Amino acid sequence: MYLLEMNHIQKSFDKLDVIKDISLRVEEGEIVSIIGPSGSGKSTLLRCATMLETIDSGEIIYLGEKAAWTDGTAGRDRAVYAKKDKLKEIQKSYGLVFQSFHLFPHYSVLKNIMDAPIHVQKKGREEARADALELLRKMGLEDKADAYPCQLSGGQCQRVAIARALALNPKILFFDEPTSALDPELTGEVLKVIRSLADLHITMVIVTHEMAFARDISDRVIFMADGVIVEEGTPETVFASNNERTQAFLGRYGEMLNH
Repeated sequence: MYLLEMNHIQKSFDKLDVIKDISLRVEEGEIVSIIGPSGSGKSTLLRCATMLETIDSGEIIYLGEKAAWTDGTAGRDRAVYAKKDKLKEIQKSYGLVFQSFHLFPHYSVLKNIMDAPIHVQKKGREEARADALELLRKMGLEDKADAYPCQLSGGQCQRVAIARALALNPKILFFDEPTSALDPELTGEVLKVIRSLADLHITMVIVTHEMAFARDISDRVIFMADGVIVEEGTPETVFASNNERTQAFLGRYGEMLNH
């Protein structure tokens, strides 16, 4: 059984087709990187997968449970979604790390991480606190528990955001350009944390423009352009592709990666 299946997904905004019939599947323990030029629909695909955007048609399935589907009723121009309770249950299976952190500015680092386990999972405060402190230790931030987001660097904020997503024990973790708001030095520290998650066999789908990182960490790379998947396969296959569109995008990276 796949953790995630997206079948024939379509999504448009004001008659602009952003995603045109995309299908993908993610297995447990797999790391999938999605690469492609700006405006190719990568982030929209992630937002559809995590229900932040509604799909126009297609099917989204988590762990065999349908979250959204097209039912073909006459006159319907949108997919239907599972009932609220079912959707809530499905949403527990994934976490999302945004490019701009989305931390609560008026909460301490510790409270940012503890909040969802207490309110969503109804975890006891002491257990939530112990788990949050352990996650901060893994992120190398144990001394920042009482700090506020405004007192942290961008890289530290992103590591807190990753800890917060992990606090809910998701089956699959989505990253939307996790380093695009960071300078090169801070990018390195966040990528290091994501690599450490790979060692823990956490299933990840990562939209990224860090090509060397995508090549090194992924089991599978998906290259998107103009709302479709142009090519997918192992990093070796995609990065050595003969496809013109893929070559054009990867051209300058290929030169850097082969030296």
